[in-house]
Amino acid sequence: MTPTLARQRLPHAGPSPHAERGARARDWAEIQERMLVPLYEAVYDRLEVGGGTRLLGLGCGSGLALLMAASRGAAVTGVDSSSPERLALARERLLPRDGDTEPRAGARIVAGSPRDSVAEGSPAYTLVTAFEPIGCVAGDSEGLGSLLGEAAPLAGRGAPVVLVGWGPPERCATSAVLRVATKLADPLRGAASWRAARRDDLEEVAQRAGLRPDGSGRVACPFGYADVDSAVRGLLSTGLFDAAVDATDQAQVDKEVAEALHPHLRRDGTVWMPNVFRYLIARTP
Repeated sequence: MTPTLARQRLPHAGPSPHAERGARARDWAEIQERMLVPLYEAVYDRLEVGGGTRLLGLGCGSGLALLMAASRGAAVTGVDSSSPERLALARERLLPRDGDTEPRAGARIVAGSPRDSVAEGSPAYTLVTAFEPIGCVAGDSEGLGSLLGEAAPLAGRGAPVVLVGWGPPERCATSAVLRVATKLADPLRGAASWRAARRDDLEEVAQRAGLRPDGSGRVACPFGYADVDSAVRGLLSTGLFDAAVDATDQAQVDKEVAEALHPHLRRDGTVWMPNVFRYLIARTP
């Protein structure tokens, strides 16, 4: 699979952030999630994910990374506690239906924590992934540490654990757009703020979780959209702009994000933003 322009033009949802959660989850699954496909492929190729892999996906969202691993023959389990709407889409994608003979048969999707994903006597996971990128919002690695602490004992000794972070801002065109969220959310006390990714972010998280860093890589993941409207909806589906919507209003956020996208607008009306993401492979004790 390769990065593609998202050409869906779904009807825009209503103005209430709460009413939009289902639409935002669908925007994530149909527009934004595919932007990280090159990252998933690079990790799976490097770790030779296949028929002998038992994968635990932390924060699995709507399940595209799990579906790609299942298509390689891996037995996949996804856990997520942050978005019931995304998790419902993951179930649609992965859980077997009558007469289903696809590799996804046998996949498990769990609403909850890593501990909720195991049954007594089940074999250890051979790979743990945390594909939600860190390094663009202050404090965005705090919850990840506790997830890794729960997940590591469920994997075999020396099993790889994959963490992902944004690359340096000078190589991530989307960084400038993400700063809009910080600017608009400032009126909220304690609102999360944008910050540049640091070189050792992933290593620090791994070491705090008791994991041993064992290699890393960088992957180009350009964000490409059919038009500005698709780009706005895709970016807002990440959740990084939720505090800005709460602090101002939906129309204001849409307007300012669209303006921030103008430098990335091409003559044919598409939007293209080159980005680089970094992944770390760590090992369980």
